[in-house]
Formats: sequence, structure tokens, C-alpha cells
Amino acid sequence: MLRPVVRLALSFGLKHAHFEAMLRDLLIDEARRAWRAKGAEPNISQLSVTTGLNRKVVTAKVRESAETLPHTETSAAAKTLTLWLQMVMDDPALRSLPIVSDGETASFDAVARHASRGNVHHRTILVELVRLGMASEKDGRVELEAAGFVPAKDLQSMLAFLGDNARDHLFAGVANTLGADPPLLERSVFASGITVEDCERIHQLARKRWSTLHHELTREMTRAYEAADSSASGRVRIGIYTYYEDTADPANAAPVDPTKRSDDKA
Repeated sequence: MLRPVVRLALSFGLKHAHFEAMLRDLLIDEARRAWRAKGAEPNISQLSVTTGLNRKVVTAKVRESAETLPHTETSAAAKTLTLWLQMVMDDPALRSLPIVSDGETASFDAVARHASRGNVHHRTILVELVRLGMASEKDGRVELEAAGFVPAKDLQSMLAFLGDNARDHLFAGVANTLGADPPLLERSVFASGITVEDCERIHQLARKRWSTLHHELTREMTRAYEAADSSASGRVRIGIYTYYEDTADPANAAPVDPTKRSDDKA
């Protein structure tokens, strides 16, 4: 389960010490969460006993301020692009919008103001979308250049998306494993022994079907968000993924145990 995380970490030069520090911090955070779920605020000794870490390490972690990646779901740019994509699904002509208008026609200014609830200036959002390659600006108009908010040109944002999506996927599986009632939706289909070309064909089929479902779900989430009052605290994330590989590729082969000789008998 952790192999993809290790692969990503090694590609960025992370070493054992970095992993050890991250695991230590997560142990303390989750131990604190478990105690609070029981209605108690744990002290240093309780966290030390629960995690197996010494009191000095726990104390240092509890006192430090955390620096986290941005939360993708709170991005004004993401909200604006999502709303814009919904509009384009209903009317493809809206792929190109005037940045501002006289109020009688749709404009990027109006879309950004609605999506961010007026909290972020439309020019700030436009600059961010252009920077990410998701929109282009020319002669007072802005053109949609993306099919979804996937900030491939921004490594920090991509890592934030990876963290958000992988975290909630694992949370769903863990919740079900621990007996969530009712169980959360967490299903997949799998096939092996087929051609790589068929893998890609099936991948594109999933993309096509997801596009339709994505817009339907986004529309429902938008309705729910706009109807909710300020005390609403629920959150939901729904996703889909596809992964395929050529298992004949040596780069994807299972690691060889160096303690076993190639001529060993089973």
C-alpha cells in the first residue's frame, strides 16, 4: 500500500530520516485524534504510551506549529473553474467569456464572484488560472483551456491534490474495514492478462463516463452548498481512478529477493 508513496518520495530525494519524522508526527496526530474521539484531551504521558514514543519527542511535536499543503477544496481558482465547466456543459459557447460585461451577458468576472462568494477579486483568480495553463487571456476575453482543475504546472498544488484524494480514498477503505455503518462506497474492478492497448481503451471509456458523472455530482454539490447555512459542517469527496501497467516491463516487476539463488528449488 505504501509502495507508491515511497516511489514518489524517492523521486524527490527524500531519505529514511524524512519518512521517520513524518511517521512520528502522524502517530502523534492520530493518537491525539483517537483520545479526543473518546471525549478526552490527552496529556503528554498518554500520547507517549499510545504511540510508543518518548515524552521528549511527543512534547516537541505538540508544541510546534504545523506547515501543511494548501487544501485544494478551498481554492477560489478551483471553485471558479468548476463552475465555469458546469456552464460550458450546458452551453459550449461559454468556453469563451468577456472578462467583464455590462451585466446582460455572462462574464468571467461574474463567474469568479459567484464561485468565490465575492471574497477573491476576479483578476487574482484569472491570473492564477492563466499561470496554471487552464485559461488564456486575449483582447479582453478569457478562454477555457482545461477539462478539469488539474494544476499540472504547479507541483505544490499537484501534491496537495494527491494528498487530498489518496487520503480520503484510504479513509473510506479504513472506515469500511473498521465497520462503518452504513458502509461507504469503495469499489473497483480489475482485469489482468489483457493487452496494454485494451487497458488504454478501457481507461478512455472510464474518462468519458466520469466526465458525465462529474458534472452531475458537481451540480448537486453546488446546490447543497448554496442551500446550506453557515453552521453546516459536512464534507464529501467522490472520486474515480484508473491505473494500468505492462507487467512484462522489468521496471514494474516484483523485487527479487537477493537471498534466493535463481536455481533454488521451491
